[in-house]
Amino acid sequence: MMTSLRPGTVSPMRAAWWSGWSDPERFEVYNRWSLYVLLVFGPFFGLVVVTTELADLGAWYVPVLVGAFLLQAGLAEIALARAVDHYLGRRPRPVRLIVALGATTVALLTVVAVALYALPWPDDPPEDTRIPGWLLLMPLLVLGAAVAPVVRPRTLILLALPILVGVAAIQVDATGDPRTGVPFVIASTMIFVGITASFRVAAWMIGVVWDLDRRREVDARLAVAEERLRFSRDLHDIFGRTLATVAVTSELAAELARRGDPRGAEKMLEVRQISQDALREVRAVVDGYRRADLPTELAGARDILQSAGVRVTVSGEREQVGDQAAEALAWVVREAVTNVVRHADARTAVITLEAGDGAASVEIVNDGVRPLAPARQGSGLHGLAERLATVGGRIDSGATDDGGFRIRAEVPDDGERATTTEQEESRR
Repeated sequence: MMTSLRPGTVSPMRAAWWSGWSDPERFEVYNRWSLYVLLVFGPFFGLVVVTTELADLGAWYVPVLVGAFLLQAGLAEIALARAVDHYLGRRPRPVRLIVALGATTVALLTVVAVALYALPWPDDPPEDTRIPGWLLLMPLLVLGAAVAPVVRPRTLILLALPILVGVAAIQVDATGDPRTGVPFVIASTMIFVGITASFRVAAWMIGVVWDLDRRREVDARLAVAEERLRFSRDLHDIFGRTLATVAVTSELAAELARRGDPRGAEKMLEVRQISQDALREVRAVVDGYRRADLPTELAGARDILQSAGVRVTVSGEREQVGDQAAEALAWVVREAVTNVVRHADARTAVITLEAGDGAASVEIVNDGVRPLAPARQGSGLHGLAERLATVGGRIDSGATDDGGFRIRAEVPDDGERATTTEQEESRR
């Protein structure tokens, strides 16, 4: 039997990296790391300016600026990770971390302002008059992006606007042109809103994807619950009617027996007959509930997989398969489809039914695989293997070369098919 990723084993390297994760996990990792990388652009810009344009400040002050930018970058990355976790409901709000990041940002702005305006320049200051304003804006953008998932956009704008106005005043002083103040405030505000909004929307999208994944799991559970409800309703209908009839008939038999009427014995025989009929009905219901019908399972597999967003192709539906082989293969289809819906992240699935030369087989291939914990691996397939062994069949499962998963089952097929009357008689 081949090894597998879902019910079997998987190489540690593959299980630990991209191909072993679910679609929501991949989506979250991709978006998280995109945000992490984008967040370091601000400190990186500040470091470039400090080490190039402001290098003339002195040997001792440049390391201070570099350290301040690196400290804010580290706190911002941690705060962003905790903020996204809070947005997804996994952690409490990182209040202390946000306060620490805010204090660090204020300290960084102070250090930059002192460097630009309070320290003596050995040579001429930077020729690019845009440097002071944008260098002061970068720490503010980093702060807003890091806390965007946990702070309302309106609150961020209200807190940032006074600082932006102050930065604009510094920019006006650097350029010597008052006309640059308003355009700078407008441009910096638009940039601030755009960056913080994009970070918050990214966290929202991650939450939506996880909600959809949970919805799919809930739908699968509801389908099971509906089937159980149908089964219990059928039993209730049978037993409710039967027990009511038994109660009335037995009461009548008891009354006739007290009067010495010989019809009391006849009524008790009726009670026995009613009980036997009810037993046959219950057995028929249970048999129908447990029996797996191959055409029904193939049709159900198409509907279930399509509803789960999987493109499914079914071939060989018109193959003539004997009853015993059909029931065995129906169980394989049911278990394989359940695994695809509940455990895999498939986008396509192919179900192929073949019959001939005294054997029948079904093969289910999907392109989505995730490894299970060892305790959960293969329990369903082991049960199928035992079931097929009773009829002389076998089942193989394992990963495909293109990263998918394949289940193939083959059973002997004598081609015998019972008529409708024979099927009804077999249930009695």
